[in-house]
Amino acid sequence: MERAARKAGARLRRDFGEVEQLQVSRKGPADFVSKADRAAERTLYDELLSARPDWGFLLEEAGEIEGDPTKPRWVIDPLDGTSNFLHGIPHFAISVAAQEPRLDGKGWGDVIAGVIYQPITDETFWAEKTRGAWLHDGRLRVSSRRHLDEALIATGIPFAGAGDPNEWAKIYGAIGPKVAGIRRFGAASLDLAWVAAGRYDGFWESNLQPWDTAAGCLLIREAGGFVSDWRGRSDPICAAQVLAGNDALHSRLHKLVAGALKS
Repeated sequence: MERAARKAGARLRRDFGEVEQLQVSRKGPADFVSKADRAAERTLYDELLSARPDWGFLLEEAGEIEGDPTKPRWVIDPLDGTSNFLHGIPHFAISVAAQEPRLDGKGWGDVIAGVIYQPITDETFWAEKTRGAWLHDGRLRVSSRRHLDEALIATGIPFAGAGDPNEWAKIYGAIGPKVAGIRRFGAASLDLAWVAAGRYDGFWESNLQPWDTAAGCLLIREAGGFVSDWRGRSDPICAAQVLAGNDALHSRLHKLVAGALKS
């Protein structure tokens, strides 16, 4: 996984250096897909297919490619933070996760491994189920802060064609006055990796996709944190709604979110 991510990341670094010359096609309101995005996805697909030819794929651009239903699948975002990339902002990542099928054969179960690679800083965040979360060879732990007024919280803000601004505003109105700060950097996978690393103390966002969060959710759990939806349910991949933090802050944030959405 790491080798594939690094190979794709090398292409992204090269293309990022020529960002003004990239040919960009429009996929939807404020949602752009670049040649670099597709090239990185192809590199990841080719490398991982070679390593595990019977595994399936869930890809942001190419969609679902079925493999042996008894084997895991790859869940891939080849370029998380596309808008940052296209505007020359050096904050984006590649996210790759391996998800195993459920034992009953009905759908997909736990994520068993994940890598989030930041090509510009050359940081590799990775985790394996029951074996912990790591940045390179250093063990990761979520923040130990227990009080909201000490906490730095990350989020994603709705934009044209995506998200619910009214819902976000209610949650922000509940959380913002209680915490030390709110950050919006524009790459959910890195936000989750930074929660696992203790750089952020918590995170919330909605309207994400499995490829945005699959690796990041595993990283946080293996770093000792909690990830759930607004109701507190903890699925293998939390995507439509994501609330993350250590045990104390997750509980406090969950109460604030629940209270905000009742009003």
